[in-house]
Amino acid sequence: MRQKFYKWLVLAIIFCCKLNIWSQEYSNDSVAKHLQLYLKGCKLIDSTKYKEAVHTFKAAIKEKSDFWEAYNKMAYAKIKMEDYKGADKDLLKADKIAPLNYETDKLRGINYFLNHQYKECKEMLDTAVFLCLEDKLEDAELFYYRAKLMFIGKSYKTALEACEVALEWRPRYVDVVKLKADIRFAKKEYNYAIKELNDAIALMPKNKIDFESYKLRAKSKFEVGDFKGAVKDWNTYIDTIPPQEEDYISRAAAKINANDNSGAIVDLDAAIKINNKNPVSYCYRGTAKGGTKSYEAALKDLDYAIKLKFDYASAYVNRAAIKMAVRDKRGACSDLEKADGLGSELALKLLQQYCK
Repeated sequence: MRQKFYKWLVLAIIFCCKLNIWSQEYSNDSVAKHLQLYLKGCKLIDSTKYKEAVHTFKAAIKEKSDFWEAYNKMAYAKIKMEDYKGADKDLLKADKIAPLNYETDKLRGINYFLNHQYKECKEMLDTAVFLCLEDKLEDAELFYYRAKLMFIGKSYKTALEACEVALEWRPRYVDVVKLKADIRFAKKEYNYAIKELNDAIALMPKNKIDFESYKLRAKSKFEVGDFKGAVKDWNTYIDTIPPQEEDYISRAAAKINANDNSGAIVDLDAAIKINNKNPVSYCYRGTAKGGTKSYEAALKDLDYAIKLKFDYASAYVNRAAIKMAVRDKRGACSDLEKADGLGSELALKLLQQYCK
């Protein structure tokens, strides 16, 4: 009898264990459905298929109505699609389910930033930073956007500090290195800007080069007197990106300073073709033509530059130089007097030197 009882007990235990396992499997299948959809949505985001990702996250939320993580990811996909209002609605729902979640606040901050709502952005990012540090989390992207916001507000020191935190957590974060270069350029720390841009360009994958970095480096090199280096970077930029009027003018200025006056004239011809009412283009082209000893054509361009902008001090100084070259000292001194009256320090020095 006792043997039968033990046999029955063993069978009962096995049966109960199987029931428990079946119950767990059923429960896991139920949970796995919304998680599977969530993971699928994340993969779609990685493949930049944002519209499909949104539909997938919606399906995940249908399976689990309080799935705030899915609301966050769906908002992220909408941000990428520039649907800022839709993203904000999703993030508000996530915040209602899980208040004071740093990830939600971070995404709301980013959403506000991209929609140029900087006051609201600051409030969200400040909260996200507090929660991030309190939980001892390391989120480089959060501090990147904080740095961008500080940069826009011209709080350069704070922006650089935020960049350093981001790079401490993600040393090869190219966007942060580029942002540091922007900040250095704004602060007129051109040598530092060049260094940051060198680092950023070195970190860029060959198939994802940001040619705007070459443009900024060209401007920085011009400011430190590396005119040939500036021309080289402008060549890289202009040969890749459809150039604007400003780009041709800037490269021409570098070429003039590098004694490539003929090359500068070609660029300024292109700039004038885009906009024939910009006095700067005529002033520079007149200067370049003077460098090739085409004095008559140079004076014609400088005359027109002054016609377009009567208070153009630099044009008067440059025209004075051409007049000096053709031995019209009286005309040159007259132009220098006009430039001096417009506040040109160079004109004053030249007047003292040549027109006593």
